[in-house]
Amino acid sequence: MQLAPIDPAAGDPFDLADDAAYGRWRDAKLAGYPRRTEELVVDVEDPRRLTEEEHGALLDRLRRANMAIYASRAGASPDKDIPRLLATRFGLEHLDYNMLADDDGITPLAVAGEGERKSFIPYSNRPLRWHTDGYYNAPDRPIRAVLLHCVRPAAEGGVNGLVDHEMAYIWLRDRNPEWIRALMAPRVMTIPPRLDEEGVARSRQSGPVFWVDPQTQRLHMRYTARTHSIEWTTDSETRSAVLALSEFLAGDSAWIFHGRLESGMGILSNNVLHDRTAFADQPERNRLLYRARYYDRIAGT
Repeated sequence: MQLAPIDPAAGDPFDLADDAAYGRWRDAKLAGYPRRTEELVVDVEDPRRLTEEEHGALLDRLRRANMAIYASRAGASPDKDIPRLLATRFGLEHLDYNMLADDDGITPLAVAGEGERKSFIPYSNRPLRWHTDGYYNAPDRPIRAVLLHCVRPAAEGGVNGLVDHEMAYIWLRDRNPEWIRALMAPRVMTIPPRLDEEGVARSRQSGPVFWVDPQTQRLHMRYTARTHSIEWTTDSETRSAVLALSEFLAGDSAWIFHGRLESGMGILSNNVLHDRTAFADQPERNRLLYRARYYDRIAGT
């Protein structure tokens, strides 16, 4: 199933004054939405060389849920061409060369015992709270798509939660459209600057939680459930909206998927909300994932 393109002549579903357009978009979204994590999974032979059928099956999930999970025969191969070539098949070319990525722009996610990565939670075995990738990026460098590829899972733990940001939007708007208005304010969430020994390593960044991409007219999201070093605007509607979103993510909604990636599996998404439980490594079972972040949105979605 492919959702109909957003037609400007038919109204704007993300305009709070256009309930009719929102209702049509919402109904179409819910009608085709997956109900179980297993419905997101597509078996593929080789992620580097997808068949037309495999590509079409993944694209179907991406169109309906902004995410798809592939289960491949790549096993524990450490070949970085696996995520890179799969991403290219979906029009993802412009990598975010963030400071902790390797020189090729792809980041190995594993427990770091030393070096700069050691100071950051994604490179530990601690749980990661709900977030979208690159929520601290400058507005001219938004992360629109993310690919996670599993080389090796942990000995135990490391389960991901996944939430389509469009479903979070629907849940909030159906209950109180003013929450959406608050979360679309241009400076509602601010990430303070990050300092290092040389001064400012990352400047202060303010922006909305929900935003409509002017390139595609599609909804995107930047969010973190962190409470340390995050500044929210202080009006009552924003406080209420942030609390409501936190309660939704902490709940048992059928729209929240859970799953653990095994060797050869991966998640491709339009930067949906995700979290990760704590995990434990063993000498022969140390968790390694590759993460690739893109400025592009997945083609065909």
